[in-house]
Amino acid sequence: MARPKSEDKRNAILSAATEVFAERGLAAATSAISHAAGVAEGTLFTYFNTKDELINALYRAIKLELADAMMSDFPRRAGLRTRLQHVWDRYAGWGVANPLQHKALQQIVVWSGLTEESKCAGVAPFLEIEKMAQDAVAQHLFLDRPLEFIAATLSAMADTTIEFMRRTPKQAEMYRNAGFEMLWAAIARKK
Repeated sequence: MARPKSEDKRNAILSAATEVFAERGLAAATSAISHAAGVAEGTLFTYFNTKDELINALYRAIKLELADAMMSDFPRRAGLRTRLQHVWDRYAGWGVANPLQHKALQQIVVWSGLTEESKCAGVAPFLEIEKMAQDAVAQHLFLDRPLEFIAATLSAMADTTIEFMRRTPKQAEMYRNAGFEMLWAAIARKK
């Protein structure tokens, strides 16, 4: 009879995968992940049948962690600018506080092996943000641009802001605020 799987070992493998992928890229060997997790390579494949399955599981885990950071205390009744700034501030703060997860996530989102199931699971916790953006476009509060373009612009500006916040922690708040002001100027319709 097989021993039951340990949630601690699974989490150790995901944590090690985050570190290894952030440092070496997604092409890193599973042996490096097993070594970093302190488990045998066969153990890794007890928890994840393939490396692709591991990467997809890591994506979902990081997206859930990010959603927790971004959506806690979300000001649902506030105006659009306040809600968007909340999302911006929380994403930037998470990115600075979690550099390995942020770097691993940046690689995984452009990886061709990300399954549709994982993409859907990764988007699900952020549906409220997507609805907010759709409503802003429909109400002509944002410039008339495709939502995918707005999201990509937000992501690129946020990643740049996070990098500057990391490089100069004493000016992190200034960069976070300046990044948001630049984003707002880029997407908000002028009244």
